[in-house]
Amino acid sequence: MQADRYSKFCRACGSPTAQRLPDDGDTKLRTVCTQCATVHYINPLNVVGTIPIWLGGIEPQVLLCKRNIEPRKGKWTLPAGFMEMNESAAEGAARETVEEAGAQFTMGSLFTLISVTHVGQVHFFYRATLTSNQFDPGIESQEVKLFTEREIPWDELAFRTVKDTLALYFKTIHEAPTHDLHELVIR
Repeated sequence: MQADRYSKFCRACGSPTAQRLPDDGDTKLRTVCTQCATVHYINPLNVVGTIPIWLGGIEPQVLLCKRNIEPRKGKWTLPAGFMEMNESAAEGAARETVEEAGAQFTMGSLFTLISVTHVGQVHFFYRATLTSNQFDPGIESQEVKLFTEREIPWDELAFRTVKDTLALYFKTIHEAPTHDLHELVIR
């Protein structure tokens, strides 16, 4: 778990917190208020995105965004970002795709669910079928571009979750297209 995600002060009463075992029998160290004993749980963050595919050419093309923000500014990624409160995972994935790529698309099913335990994140990537090959990159993207499988800059991808998702996607369409969910763990 990331130390910078621990609350230094209680959200209930404002008193300092400490890392200790809660009084309720929990067996994990938690952030606990030193005054009112409120337990502040630190849970994984959800990253949601799409695999936007253009089917209007000779072979399928995937839409990638060149990051304009850190981390990994200048590297290519699928459109994705942190899920917001009061939205479903699919709604968040759609929002991120519009914000980062200005893409028009139809949402498909969940394709990968990847637990990235060392950073406390869970990544969800949904299939998406592009309905137009016109895009409008948002402020978080330097550029957006369609790539065939052969053209993907594999060594310039920003995140392992993106590389694994794309590899699984293209493997799936070559073998026998299915709508199976692929679950991975990256430690």
